[in-house]
Amino acid sequence: MAAAPVTDVRVADVSVTLDRVPVLDAVSCAVSGGGWLALIGPNGAGKTTLIRAMAGLVPYAGTVSVGAAEARAMRPRERARLLAYVPQEPVLPPDLTVGQYVLLGRTPHLGYLAAPGGHDRRRALAAMERVDVARFAARRLARLSGGERQRVVIARALAGDPRVLLLDEPTSMLDVGHEQQVLELVDVLRREAGLTVVSTLHDLTVAGQYADQLVLLDDGRVVASGSPAAVLTEPLIESVYAARVRVMPGDDGHPVVAPVRHQGGAAGILPGASPGLPG
Repeated sequence: MAAAPVTDVRVADVSVTLDRVPVLDAVSCAVSGGGWLALIGPNGAGKTTLIRAMAGLVPYAGTVSVGAAEARAMRPRERARLLAYVPQEPVLPPDLTVGQYVLLGRTPHLGYLAAPGGHDRRRALAAMERVDVARFAARRLARLSGGERQRVVIARALAGDPRVLLLDEPTSMLDVGHEQQVLELVDVLRREAGLTVVSTLHDLTVAGQYADQLVLLDDGRVVASGSPAAVLTEPLIESVYAARVRVMPGDDGHPVVAPVRHQGGAAGILPGASPGLPG
């Protein structure tokens, strides 16, 4: 089987204003085809807004290029075939079965009012098999565990045969075991199928382990971008997150970010607290 084509994603000077409030200010970043770009930063930094702009879900100034095309110039159906977006809290209709839900991923490939055909069902089954959920295709979504739900949502995204996978905090509600399973799955898909991945990630160590490139956002602006080793530094993290951390190389060479407890407990970090007062 021939290798699947890979697709670059480039963001240039993207600004977003929502409800008259500036959320992103001239953000630029890029990821090469088959790569993994992770957006990191504190709450409210603009990570979700940026990934939603890439998906064409919020209006923006600037450009988002997918391959050689400008995403905004694409028709919605064309863009949906190329980009698959997995929101942080996807809505899963509880009475649908896994098979029915994953088959919805074929919608961008169907004609107006057309029903899924044999090819669509085969592609949906292949997506379910790839993420190991085909064995409970008849199970209703309400009966899934957290890890199973995430794999099913990714299966639906893959059913559309996208070239770019946009993931907004794909592991935010998972325990460490399911988190690892989902991230390893995404990494395997990226390597084997040539998918380009853009994700937001909360855990800095996890972001440094899986992504090729990091973009650190704060207050809607890019503070730093580059390799995990270049972005995950103690001065940058302290400046942006107001957190004391120690950054150490892990066994695999990727940076590990560990919090350092303030001496004297919370009194040393709470605004207005006095170290001399009893706790």
